[in-house]
Order: sequence, then C-alpha cells, then structure tokens
Amino acid sequence: MERARSGWSTSEQRADGAVESEQRVPSPGPVVEATQCGAAELGAVYWREVERFMRGFVRARVSADGSVELRLRPGGVLLLSFAPPELSAANGIARCTYPISGGLLTRRASGTISFSQEAGPPPALASAISGFFPRFAAAPGRPSWTGAFYEQVQRRLHLALSKRYFQALVGGTRP
Repeated sequence: MERARSGWSTSEQRADGAVESEQRVPSPGPVVEATQCGAAELGAVYWREVERFMRGFVRARVSADGSVELRLRPGGVLLLSFAPPELSAANGIARCTYPISGGLLTRRASGTISFSQEAGPPPALASAISGFFPRFAAAPGRPSWTGAFYEQVQRRLHLALSKRYFQALVGGTRP
C-alpha cells in the first residue's frame, strides 16, 4: 500500500489474473449528497475527468441508460465498456458501481469499477476496481515481464487519473 502525505493511498492485489485495486483520500466533508443522485454524480465526475486527463484522446460516451464506452480518438477503438451503474445510498455511504462489460483493455467482461463517498469518521472518497482482468497484465503462469504494458502504462494512468478525480471532487473543479 502506498500512502502520500495528503492522505491519498492506494492498494492493489491480484488473484488468478484478476486485479483488485483501491484508491482512497480523506475528505473534509461530503462532496455530494448521500443519495442515489449524489452517487450518480460521483460516476459522472469520473467520466468527465477521464476525458480531461486524456486530453481528448479518449472519449467517454455515456448512453441514456447510463452505460459508458471509453473510445480512443481518432478511430473510435473501444477501450472499455461498462453496463449501467448500480447506485446506492445508505448509512452515509453513496456508491456508484459500473460492471465492466468489455473492450480492448480487458480479457473478458468481468468485474466492476466503483466510486464512493463515506461519511466516516473520518470522511473519505474511494475509487475501486474489483475482479478486472486486464488484457495487457501478465496472465497466470506467465512471466511478469509479459505484463509490462499494464504495469508501466495502464496501471499508472489509472492511478494518476484517480488522484485527479479526487482533486476535482474535493477541490470543487467540477462544472
């Protein structure tokens, strides 16, 4: 687990090729309402930050049903797709969870990405990936160097994006 001076922390583990990853940061207080609408806002802010962080090279297409496609620009290659989110709000926790449904960056439709706000104490924001099988990570039984693209590019981009996402939520840079 990595913990920065700001309180930002990250942890990751793998089992049978699936990635379990969580990033957390303390929050000075609630950044969204602890409702399903607040949970939906957590997801919406993330997809906006994906586009900003990737400077237009990746587009997040959100459908009317809430499903999301991340497409490479130009060309439109489907990097990742997500089914409509599951929204929950209870006991001071607002959570938005997207099932991973496919795309070039995954070996199979499996796992979730979720965004949450926890009332605490202490209050915190979290981003978590569970049960994700990255295509470019080393497969079980394969040498670790075969996963270099995931380790050196995809994982690092995700961690940097998580930091930016938390800054947007806490710093109030959302539209």
